[in-house]
Amino acid sequence: MILPLLLLLASLLQQYGTEAESSHVSKLHLPAVKEQNGVQDSNQEKVITVSGEGMVHSPDFPHTYPRNTVLVWRLVATSNMRIQLTFDERFGLEDPEDGICKYDFVEIEDPTEKTLLGRWCGSQSVPANHISKGSQISIRFISDEYFPSEPGFCIRYSLLPASVSEPEVPAVLPPSLQGAEDLSESVAGLGTLEEVMKYLEPERWQFEMEELYKPTWHILGKSFLHNKKARGGADLNLLREEVRLYSCTPRNFSVSLREELKRTDAIFWPSCLLVKRCGGNCACCSHRCYDCQCIPARVTKKYHEVLLLKHRGVGRGLQKSLTDVLLEHHEECTCVCKDDSD
Repeated sequence: MILPLLLLLASLLQQYGTEAESSHVSKLHLPAVKEQNGVQDSNQEKVITVSGEGMVHSPDFPHTYPRNTVLVWRLVATSNMRIQLTFDERFGLEDPEDGICKYDFVEIEDPTEKTLLGRWCGSQSVPANHISKGSQISIRFISDEYFPSEPGFCIRYSLLPASVSEPEVPAVLPPSLQGAEDLSESVAGLGTLEEVMKYLEPERWQFEMEELYKPTWHILGKSFLHNKKARGGADLNLLREEVRLYSCTPRNFSVSLREELKRTDAIFWPSCLLVKRCGGNCACCSHRCYDCQCIPARVTKKYHEVLLLKHRGVGRGLQKSLTDVLLEHHEECTCVCKDDSD
């Protein structure tokens, strides 16, 4: 009787030891969720009550930050205070692609208005200082699984009284408050689409560029190229070709989109485009008439993709979109008597 009891007790002790060892091993292999200036889950935030100065930074700053990281901070102050953010001069994340921060970046958001104040990456320039519009401001850092960089970023925060942080009324109105004529003149003088977006949205232009090029339901416009064959041969042929080029033929003209489309309510960039229009004289006109004039013999309409800006309404900012405009092109030209054309 004693022997079976001893065997049963030994079996129970062995089973308990195995379970305890298994439990111990599983605890050792559980992924350690180490909170570093934030949380790993993008659905959560680390809330920081701001009562003085402090900082948030990428993990291991100023050294290479880890891959696959999502950190979110929400800074909260009392209602009569504003939060000022200042970036450390040492700043470097993965470079953008086509001027847009797609992979590793840090961004600042206004939780009250749910607007993105800016997104930054690369290492060309240190972001400017930011002051919260209300008593809260959010910072979000994301890195993907490729090419981590250094030194990362460090953002220092401090408090300002609400009355001190209120921005002064600028001498020049922001683009969203400018009239159509003034805005059209300002945008027309800019050289690239990137400059246009920086002018319209200096703090969030990269985000706006990314949104602008997201696929939409409409078919993107087509570009048209006119290839002219070079001709060779005898000198007489070359002379005739030169005369033809300056006679009644389709040639490049620049047209103002607002005037051409009669859209004074909108601003286009580029503000002018090249079209083919009939031009030149009719000195070699074969018709026996006193006055020959050059008119189009074949007309086509072609789509051109441009940036369209429109006012949403007072205080609602600008609507920005890529749109197709239909412009008339003259493919063939002919000389006719002026009386016949009338």
